Amino acid sequence: MSVNWEAVGATFLPHVGGYLNGLIVRPQLHKWYKDLKKPSWCPPNAAFPVAWTTLYTGMGYASYLVWRDGEGFDGDARLPLALYASQLALNWTWSPIFFHFHSFKWSTVNITILWGNVAACMYFFWKISKPAGLLMVPYLGWLSLAAALNYRIWVDNPPKENPEISTKEK
Repeated sequence: MSVNWEAVGATFLPHVGGYLNGLIVRPQLHKWYKDLKKPSWCPPNAAFPVAWTTLYTGMGYASYLVWRDGEGFDGDARLPLALYASQLALNWTWSPIFFHFHSFKWSTVNITILWGNVAACMYFFWKISKPAGLLMVPYLGWLSLAAALNYRIWVDNPPKENPEISTKEK
């Protein structure tokens, strides 16, 4: 039995950034994130690694299908794979923006752009491989929930007033 290393590599690639982001996120869950006001519909913390593992696997394999069926980077797959790469970069940058820099505003901007990028990616994946397009649907659904959650956290957790700045401005 021969191993399809292209499929394995494409499927594994998104997990690299996910794993590295996990190193950023984990310490913040018990320090900073736990004290944020979150809506009642916020999934439990345990759901996030399961969801992202599943989503990264699906999107990675979808990228392989597009690469294979769209004749690689020199064929029709060029634009869809460029969209895929850019959405993956946006995806990987969201966690540091939110969890490390604690920026609700910029993480909301990031995830909004990411959502549009994934929608475009899904559309162009679908044109080359219907299964690849369908594999992106759960990802877009989860991003919709994540974007709403990000925005709700931003609205419900206004920045605390910094006494030093207040004193200087008076």
